[in-house]
Amino acid sequence: MPRILIVAPSWIGDAVLARPMFRRLHERHRELTLDVLAPPWTRALFARMPEVHATIDSPFGHGELALKRRYTLGRSLAARQYDRAIVLPNSFKSALIPFFAGIRLRTGFVGEARWGLLNDARRLDKQALPLMVERFALLAESAGEPVKRPFAAMPLKVDEAQRAATLAKLGLAPGRRVAVLCPGAEYGPAKRWPPDYFAELAQKLAAAGFDVWLAGSTKDAAIGEEIAHASGDACVNLCGKSTLDEAIDLISCAALVVSNDSGLMHIAAALGKPLTAIYGSSSPAFTPPLSPRAQIVRLDLPCSPCFQRKCPLGHFNCMLQLTPREVWSRIEFARIPGA
Repeated sequence: MPRILIVAPSWIGDAVLARPMFRRLHERHRELTLDVLAPPWTRALFARMPEVHATIDSPFGHGELALKRRYTLGRSLAARQYDRAIVLPNSFKSALIPFFAGIRLRTGFVGEARWGLLNDARRLDKQALPLMVERFALLAESAGEPVKRPFAAMPLKVDEAQRAATLAKLGLAPGRRVAVLCPGAEYGPAKRWPPDYFAELAQKLAAAGFDVWLAGSTKDAAIGEEIAHASGDACVNLCGKSTLDEAIDLISCAALVVSNDSGLMHIAAALGKPLTAIYGSSSPAFTPPLSPRAQIVRLDLPCSPCFQRKCPLGHFNCMLQLTPREVWSRIEFARIPGA
């Protein structure tokens, strides 16, 4: 029975984009045991993927080398006798644990001088593979083989009893269609549509017959409060009040999701929800939502995408000029259940 360890990305969205690779590995290896080494905050997401057997917590902070602890963790994993490791991040330190674990075949892109740590090091042709999902998927294939397309939709698991428990815990009893707004973006403010714009959109959705919920992490709690207040309480702020697992349950209730380019956007896509995705500083040409029910709303400005955390020009036109009226007009209500 083959055993493969995936060193997973730290970002929620990137973790979702890795899933087609997981599926492909199962196609290539019958009776595969696929484990994931990932930060603890992604555990709930991987638990929703049937392809993943187990998630092993990677306890290291961003940029933390912690060489001795990485060695200790690697040696502890040696007992699991993995046949192969696939390292998705491009950093030097991300390739250390499979090396320390003595895993026979260690695959990944060349990245930060990782010769030796990886013995199946691939060179990435960014022009041939512009999408992150394609780059991940290529690593499921043997060296020299092409990516297998298309990437089929793969819904995340949703347990009805667990979802009911989440709604009860948060005091939610939706009586109308639910719209979930996701105002956060972990990478930085340049990816966030303005709070007052979300507030105006919430008012429009409430008037159109939706229960409007705001979903996000504790880092989004203040923005959520600002939106709820500016909307005249047209929405319920759940930012910071739910775990990632519970946020997935919340989004699974939605008839519509409107989101910045964020991890929750990719989760909404993975749940197959009608999705309006707002892009500013980032690009759907690199990390689009993987769903036929997703539509992209963005302005094609000369300065966008810049891929910066903050607007380098100081004007933030890629988001400020994308008005609530424009986003409202782009929502495909005809495709929303019950519309």
